[in-house]
Amino acid sequence: MSMAKEKTELARDIYRASHLVGVFVLRSGQVSREYFDKYLFESDPNLLRRIAIEMAELLPDDVEMLGGLELGGIPLATMVGQETNIPVLFVRKQAKEYGTRKLAEGGDIEGRRIVLIEDVITSGGAVIDATNAIRDRGGLVNRVICVIDRQQGGHEKLAEIEVEMSALFTRTYLDEITSD
Repeated sequence: MSMAKEKTELARDIYRASHLVGVFVLRSGQVSREYFDKYLFESDPNLLRRIAIEMAELLPDDVEMLGGLELGGIPLATMVGQETNIPVLFVRKQAKEYGTRKLAEGGDIEGRRIVLIEDVITSGGAVIDATNAIRDRGGLVNRVICVIDRQQGGHEKLAEIEVEMSALFTRTYLDEITSD
């Protein structure tokens, strides 16, 4: 099977596994009639491995760490780290108030080039928050890789803070290949 065909099959499998129809409130506060339940594709070991292999292909050569965003980005970053042997950070939404009180667990981020890993990006809010928090602590973030770009402003908002976004799939692409 060709690589293009394999990627198309992966997109179809992700769509079949995770696309839901109904009324959903997104993290951004927007209401949507469709939802990609990332936990449905992340909890399938075979599907998660296939996604990680494809995400690894999008990494820049100079990456020193992968930052998996709580909660959905963590299994993705862990698997991409397994594929690439790149260390992984587990990035919280906010620093915990006990123990080490860290925002990012898994190693020193000072001066390190970190690529954030996310599942689905809508407005980019969670990635912007994580980027700012990591930058405040000395980490260097200028790239995020996600599985699905819902194409609802995230790409543009991330560009405003000088973060380049790469997505395995866009919502438009998923709609096109599943409408056959």
